[in-house]
Amino acid sequence: MNLSDAVKSIIKPHKDDKLTPLTTIWGEQLDPENLLPEYPRPQLKRESFFNLNGFWDYAITESETAPLAYEGKILVPFSPESTLSGVERQLLPGQFLWYRTPLPDRACRLSCEMRLLLHFGAVDYHAQIYINGTSLSSHKGGYLPFSIDLTPYVRESGNELLICVQDSTGAEDEAKGKQSLDRGGIFYTAQSGIWQSVWLEQVPSSYIKTLWFETDFDCRKVTAHITGITTNNPPSLSLSISPGEAPSQTEIAAASVDMHVPNTGSQSGPSKENPFEMSLSLTIPEEHFHPWSPQTPFLYGVSISFGPDRATSYFAMRHFSIERKNEGDAPGKPVFCLNHKPCFLMGVLDQGYWPDGLYTAPSDEALLYDIRTMKEMGFNMLRKHIKVESARWYYHCDRLGMIVCQDMVNGGSKYHMPVISYLPTLCPSLSAHIRDSHYTMLSRKNKSARTAWEEECRQTITYLKFFPSIAIWVPFNEGWGQFDTARITDMIKELDPSRPVDSASGWFDQGCGDFISVHNYFRPLSVSVRKWADRAFFLSEYGGYACHIKGHSSVERIFGYKRYDTLKDFALAYQELIEKSLLPLKKQGLSGAVYTQLSDVEEEVNGILTYDRKINKLRSLK
Repeated sequence: MNLSDAVKSIIKPHKDDKLTPLTTIWGEQLDPENLLPEYPRPQLKRESFFNLNGFWDYAITESETAPLAYEGKILVPFSPESTLSGVERQLLPGQFLWYRTPLPDRACRLSCEMRLLLHFGAVDYHAQIYINGTSLSSHKGGYLPFSIDLTPYVRESGNELLICVQDSTGAEDEAKGKQSLDRGGIFYTAQSGIWQSVWLEQVPSSYIKTLWFETDFDCRKVTAHITGITTNNPPSLSLSISPGEAPSQTEIAAASVDMHVPNTGSQSGPSKENPFEMSLSLTIPEEHFHPWSPQTPFLYGVSISFGPDRATSYFAMRHFSIERKNEGDAPGKPVFCLNHKPCFLMGVLDQGYWPDGLYTAPSDEALLYDIRTMKEMGFNMLRKHIKVESARWYYHCDRLGMIVCQDMVNGGSKYHMPVISYLPTLCPSLSAHIRDSHYTMLSRKNKSARTAWEEECRQTITYLKFFPSIAIWVPFNEGWGQFDTARITDMIKELDPSRPVDSASGWFDQGCGDFISVHNYFRPLSVSVRKWADRAFFLSEYGGYACHIKGHSSVERIFGYKRYDTLKDFALAYQELIEKSLLPLKKQGLSGAVYTQLSDVEEEVNGILTYDRKINKLRSLK
């Protein structure tokens, strides 16, 4: 496919009426009675865990009034658009998706000193939550977790949970990623509703809500930042660190503090709630100091107690930076460094789509397969492309040693593809002269939508900065809803000064951030910049070689940036691209590169793996 044909495919994507169903081996082996049984939140793990995944009642209506009858069963947490849900129906703007399920009685039997929390991994996009007919809470945003305290509303038995979801993908400016109601080309099937695990947790009346670790690699210091809820008579808080992910009796550092709650003058008894924030700092003894890297992904185990509340967690000691490394007597170009040593980022683009589950992987083993296979293929980084994954995906990257480049989820109104795709692809030098203050041109005219995206960006950073494998934040990709890039970069740096920022991946560079970030699918690969300043050069997308495998593709039409008819030709072309075009650029200062992509997705057949993950197109190179 030549440049002109590829660009036309992006601007006016072909749309087939129906995708050919594909299944993964994990979808074929799925057990609805034991669905995604792993603890969903590894960063703060308790013994209490009631998994609500499984069959729920569902209905799709044209009214926001709860249905009198339900249409059938949906397998939660798969979206209704997916085959694994058992529904295979698109939720349209203006429609309402209803879920209903009973809560287990054993979870709802609480002592006076216990609370019951309801957790959602992610619901796309606007969810209204009811318990026993009472409206409790609403949540907007399709990619982040949220929780509700059910304690005042549950009975000892006979509790019913009801959820109403709306999703106006494509009709509003909300964050949407690659979802499209008019899928085709580089945009994929839209999905809606619950798409990550739903679960219940019993906690004491005073409990820890969030926990994250700030590490100072050079000083061997770690600071635990803790938020929670306590009563007028708060217990003491203690934390201990052990070598290795699993907490053990071998303690290498510990700290504790007695909590004090200021008297506000309005407290009415010993059960008065008070939110708290607390930080505890510890130093890792030199003999137990183990840096994290893809080669040695060492994790420290953490045990934390807050009175009767007991939990475990983990962290890693590592340092990400952009530094100049001298070349003889001459200062070198700025490059990405891990633990102050140059680290070439051999990355691959990861869309996080599955043919049978869409946004939802069929199992934990499926997540592991993608990460492990890419490591075996020589990659040390995954660029999670405009999607926030489940916590367990990041946890596996932490423990397996896979660096993560994390995109924010794009939003904005309908994109002007000739401006944000055709122009920069054909004339890349011109794209650097376009200012992102042109809100209408970059689909960001709606001020309230810009404000909403900015808040979601803050929430995403706050949530994900726990995970040590995440090395780079990417706020904007190819001008898709890009705006005020310099200010947004400063905001991210203030929220998390420990990680570099790729401010504008692809084009529309605004002269800020830590990288000069380029997408190159059609021209010879090169490192060509007039002024390096203190930014590293990052080839944040390249490759995109297509190879269609009959019987393992959703459609017969091929989309990619260069086509190969056989696996042998595909593998040889990939090998030549890497060895002759990419790797020699390291000597010229290239810091990293992201190959497109991990797997085929619908029309895009430019993956290393087929969409169903049953064929590795590069297996002959392993």
